[in-house]
Amino acid sequence: MTEREAVAHLLRRATFGPTADEVDDAERAGLAATLDRLLDPEGPDRGAAATPTPALGPDPAAALDKDAARELRQQANRGRREQVTTLTAWWLARMIAAEHQGEEKLLFFWHGHWATSVRKVRSAPLMLRQLETLRRLGRGPLPPLVDAMVRDPALVLWLDGQQNTRRAPNENLARELMELFTLGIGGYGEADVKEGARALTGWTVDRRTGVARFVARRHDPGPKTILGSRAAFDAGSYAALLAGRPEAARFVAGRLWFRYAGTQVPAPADLAGPDTIGTLRRIFTAPAFALTRDTLVKQPVEWLVGAARQLGVAPSRLTGTGRNRLLAGLDALDQVPLRPPSVGGWPAGTAWLTTSSLQARMRVADQLAGAADPVVLARLAAAPPAGRPDALARLLVVDRWSDRTRAALAPLAGQPRRLLVAGLVSPEYAVS
Repeated sequence: MTEREAVAHLLRRATFGPTADEVDDAERAGLAATLDRLLDPEGPDRGAAATPTPALGPDPAAALDKDAARELRQQANRGRREQVTTLTAWWLARMIAAEHQGEEKLLFFWHGHWATSVRKVRSAPLMLRQLETLRRLGRGPLPPLVDAMVRDPALVLWLDGQQNTRRAPNENLARELMELFTLGIGGYGEADVKEGARALTGWTVDRRTGVARFVARRHDPGPKTILGSRAAFDAGSYAALLAGRPEAARFVAGRLWFRYAGTQVPAPADLAGPDTIGTLRRIFTAPAFALTRDTLVKQPVEWLVGAARQLGVAPSRLTGTGRNRLLAGLDALDQVPLRPPSVGGWPAGTAWLTTSSLQARMRVADQLAGAADPVVLARLAAAPPAGRPDALARLLVVDRWSDRTRAALAPLAGQPRRLLVAGLVSPEYAVS
């Protein structure tokens, strides 16, 4: 693998998708310096600053009492949907605009790991608060993140934590906390789930304020035995117990490898670092990571955001209809931020490569090509017709076209928009 191919591989995985200019800069800086900049970026993120967090206001339904008129409830629900659309469109725009791409990609990883859907939470402000928690704590060690998440209002609502009382324990949050978030299948027993549920009793979410609060009379203060330890566990000490176990660090490191490196190359041993950034550094510097090139199918969000960055598509310059069409495109591709299908998150691999998804990708690719920055199109058109497939490969940061794809691209050389669309839906661009 050449130096350019190595930095391109790193950037394709650690970000949503690099531009050709970013690959040029990384090649000049070298692989080690590029990794340092990704994991510890310097200076302010101008792209993020240009896409400020929206002022959503309070939940439109929070102030309604149970006897509110039907019209008021319908109006509040419309307001809720508008807030969700605003938040989703903002995050998509931020993914595209952010200069600190490594941080934005990591946030998307954590969103899929602590998969929480606004469809059940029904509150954009609570989803935004969860994203802010994941952004604030997601780079560091695991214990503070787990401690915050067991009391995160959106997660509590999503996994029925507000229904978990000393008289009627609800095991949902405790089970998923161990199975999906910290230890993995086989790392605990059913007795641990029951005792963990007791530790988490007492937490409710005040819809009016959006705050998770502890109600002592709903909590079971008695001793519990969890994973062989016996104590009067509550949410905080239970979270600390789980997050402090070596199995948790190994499990999360494995999930990071799964999303950043894939499944075709086994994860090396001893990937877990002292914190998330340390683990990512071990992943990206592992010799096995280089072997994963061209094996990981892009998730639809990764595909769309990367394409938008490479084509210079700025959501801020799109009309409201244009932004809504992008979200509709993601919906057709079955991956809309804030709407994972289950607590297990989104699928991976060839699950994204279906006949219906190809048709949806073509529609979205055509929209992106139509919104491409004229400068990008001019660069493509400046190449001689016979060289345009290679110019397209540089634009889309594709290392090389197969003979079959090159043969399909060659007749489109005189039609830049159609050439772009064909490149975006090619097998080479579908993987990283």
